[in-house]
Amino acid sequence: MYDFEYHKPSSIADAVKLLAADPEAKAISGGMTLLPALKHRLNKPSYVVDLSGIAELQGVRKEGGNIVIGALTRHYEIATHPQILAAIPALARMASTIGDTQVRNRGTLGGSMANNDPAADYPAAALALGATIITDRRSIPADAFFLGMFTTALEPDELVTAVSFPVPEKAGYAKMRNPASRYSMTGVFVAKGPSGVRVGVNGAGPCAFRQQEMEAALTANWSPDAVAKVKQAPDELNSDIHGSAEYRASLVTVMARRAVADAG
Repeated sequence: MYDFEYHKPSSIADAVKLLAADPEAKAISGGMTLLPALKHRLNKPSYVVDLSGIAELQGVRKEGGNIVIGALTRHYEIATHPQILAAIPALARMASTIGDTQVRNRGTLGGSMANNDPAADYPAAALALGATIITDRRSIPADAFFLGMFTTALEPDELVTAVSFPVPEKAGYAKMRNPASRYSMTGVFVAKGPSGVRVGVNGAGPCAFRQQEMEAALTANWSPDAVAKVKQAPDELNSDIHGSAEYRASLVTVMARRAVADAG
């Protein structure tokens, strides 16, 4: 690990000021990605800005027809929070399957969204639920937020402060996890809500995406059988030692059927 300065601001404004002052500065919340990178000397920040002391980034609240979750909310809290369990139980169930116990107790919603790992679960949920990512300066629809592998619409000194999830009529999630790493090889989140039927896919490609053919099929007939005949093209999907692009394409259909069954 290289030497770096450490800062722990108590407000969003102070954190943004620190990040804007030096392009080599890095923000850290749960540290699920940055800490391993630092340990292996894959990253050399001038200083690290610890967001864990900022109260403004924490909490869960109901706002009209939306559940707003603070960026520092940990996976375990999302999996067990009464308001989330009551309004979007599929989101809570999804959070309960992330990583292992240690990851769920340290990893955060905002960190996962900002990092945009291809295997991360929340991007699929955000796309399917039609979520809005709230930052220190603007609100970004999920459809415009995830741009590519580890790439989002965030500016270098912009922080995710919360994510607003519209409460759906029904929703479900299913994924195939790598048995060793527990990362999602392919996950599918389906939802029927205020913006219609939406299907988000994670793990299969370099970036989470919407499966619009499945959305059309489920709009016409909400049932597992409706997506059974929809085949995902393997073009541009991930292919590695854990599974070929063709295998992941097949998993999209299988997981979509399970997700619809999960939603009821």
